[in-house]
Amino acid sequence: MIVVTGSVIARQETLDEILRLSLEHVHRSRSESGCLSHAVHIDCENPLRLVFVERWADRDALLAHFAVPASREFVKALQPLAAAAATIEIYDARQLEKL
Repeated sequence: MIVVTGSVIARQETLDEILRLSLEHVHRSRSESGCLSHAVHIDCENPLRLVFVERWADRDALLAHFAVPASREFVKALQPLAAAAATIEIYDARQLEKL
């Protein structure tokens, strides 16, 4: 399984648009093959910071997601709205047995 985390910080005047774009992206991404989960959350300590948490079946599914034109368009649309560069971290994970 591949786990992806990312975040973007909005400016106060762009928050509503970033939220709209982010929810649209999340809802679309959930329908992609290999998407196990895809969500966006508001940081409780900084309500202008949105945090993305995604789980993908494998690397190929994630690469296919990155190749979807709408995914690339989402990233391009966020850039001028963000207060700083967005972050992304990708982890190769496996589920451990119950402790």
